[in-house]
Amino acid sequence: MTPPTKKQQQESIQSFAQQKRDILKVDSKEALLIIEKSVSGGETSTENLNNWFDQRFIPNRVEINKDEYAEMCVNALKAVSNIAATDYGTSRQRDFGQLWADMIRGYLGEIAFVKFLKNKWGIEADLGHEKGSLNDYLPLDIHAVRIPPESFRKPNINISIKTTKWNGIWLDIPGDQFSHSDVHVFVKVGVGRDHLFSFFKEIGVFDNILKIGEEVGSLDRDDSNKLLKTIPSFSPINAYICGFADKSGDYEVLSYSGKIGRKNYTIEGWNGPRSSGDLEKLKVKENIPGKVEFLGIGNFSHEQGYLFNAGSLKWNMNDWDSVIKKL
Repeated sequence: MTPPTKKQQQESIQSFAQQKRDILKVDSKEALLIIEKSVSGGETSTENLNNWFDQRFIPNRVEINKDEYAEMCVNALKAVSNIAATDYGTSRQRDFGQLWADMIRGYLGEIAFVKFLKNKWGIEADLGHEKGSLNDYLPLDIHAVRIPPESFRKPNINISIKTTKWNGIWLDIPGDQFSHSDVHVFVKVGVGRDHLFSFFKEIGVFDNILKIGEEVGSLDRDDSNKLLKTIPSFSPINAYICGFADKSGDYEVLSYSGKIGRKNYTIEGWNGPRSSGDLEKLKVKENIPGKVEFLGIGNFSHEQGYLFNAGSLKWNMNDWDSVIKKL
């Protein structure tokens, strides 16, 4: 059977995204991004989209409501105020608003996983969000769990959670972080650049700002209404528990897959450790005259650690049940 052309693959993705848009409760652009990245991340192929959607995406999807968003928003604000103060004047200092928005996104991935545990197994989990240094601005562990009829206790395994947006396809664990947790969970959340503004609109922040603008003569009521309409409205946020990497897995060095172009090589999959010099070894092994780069990102800011494309992660209920038994 002749494999589909790139054009045919893209048409299949676009058609499927349009079909599932209402189920996903997102616009066409976001639906297309979700489906495109499931294919490029190796979770599925264009020929197997229906199975992926029904067996992997939908069972591992949760919605984050306004109250849960507000809770993560406040928790992130508590933490980021301390981080901003700690890093003031250093090369790592970031804009306070951007740091806050980034941390909210990370916390949304964590609350999504908490909901996943509750929905599937009736397990309650405590994230233990507290003020910390910038070193704590990493995927945070589940601090306590309650498996009925037990009371809350410390989990028997260490779980960390990495959050990305819909376009993320790589679970990147730098340095020696991989050894610090038993299970590394990868969560995708449907938040773009405007998620905090949408929430502010929902709770009336912009109504107050625009009212002051009218009072000082910066704009009139029509201007206020027009401006308010340009800000996206808040809606429940989709989150997808994409899968996990197990520290106890048997991983091989240079465990990659990819595609050779005219001169360059694009790495589309990776499943295990990364070390300095790996890309040069790959280049020699594949006899590549040009560059070796990772799909969608080019190169990472480090060379040491563990790396997984979304398609290489464990994700089905049997896999998750094995984690729950250890919890």
